[in-house]
Amino acid sequence: MQQRLQKVLAAAGVDSRRKCEELILDGIVRVNRKVVDELPAFVDPEKDVITVNGKRIHAAGKVYFLLNKPKGVICTNSDPQGRKKAIDIISARERIFCVGRLDIDTTGLIVLTNDSEMANRLTHPRYGLAKTYVARVKGQVSGEQVEKLKKGIWLAEGKTGRASVKILKRSYKESLLEITIQQGLNRQIRRMLAKVELSVKSLKRTKIGKLNARGLGVGKFRELTKAEIAYLKKCKT
Repeated sequence: MQQRLQKVLAAAGVDSRRKCEELILDGIVRVNRKVVDELPAFVDPEKDVITVNGKRIHAAGKVYFLLNKPKGVICTNSDPQGRKKAIDIISARERIFCVGRLDIDTTGLIVLTNDSEMANRLTHPRYGLAKTYVARVKGQVSGEQVEKLKKGIWLAEGKTGRASVKILKRSYKESLLEITIQQGLNRQIRRMLAKVELSVKSLKRTKIGKLNARGLGVGKFRELTKAEIAYLKKCKT
């Protein structure tokens, strides 16, 4: 399968995609012994012989991890502020990235991989992979607030889809809500709760589709099983 050369180099762990573009333009990348110094350039990593500074690179095998992200960890591959990243927690030789994002204050499950095709599929709105969160909010949640969340909330991008909402705990000081959505808008749960005047004390993603955090402590990760990988690759609405 033909892929962009810089993407293949980055997936093999050579450097970031941007840096790999620079290496190509500098004329130090060869494909089948011929210098490639122009973009776009396409290769088949399974068939073509690709070298960087004379060293052959090999197509990276696909890897899949499930991380229980702690608070204070970000889900990008680079950060000018030097904050701890999700990819720093996982000891992978391959160049991996997060499938979607959890904001720095949100804890819980996130998938990391080097399989961009599967990542694009899982984050595309048409597939609507369900994600479940547990939100701890200030005060006693009302039935009216719950019904508004269920029916959808108007945000800048438009109205959110219907959500499943369960009250796990309700008291004068705080309430605990389990919310399941099939979208992935930026900080969606926090923004939905803010629209119904609920202040979030903590937020945790507890499920991604059928994947859950059972046996996975905060800050811990594991490889996905073959069955879990197959499930994610087949997910559709």
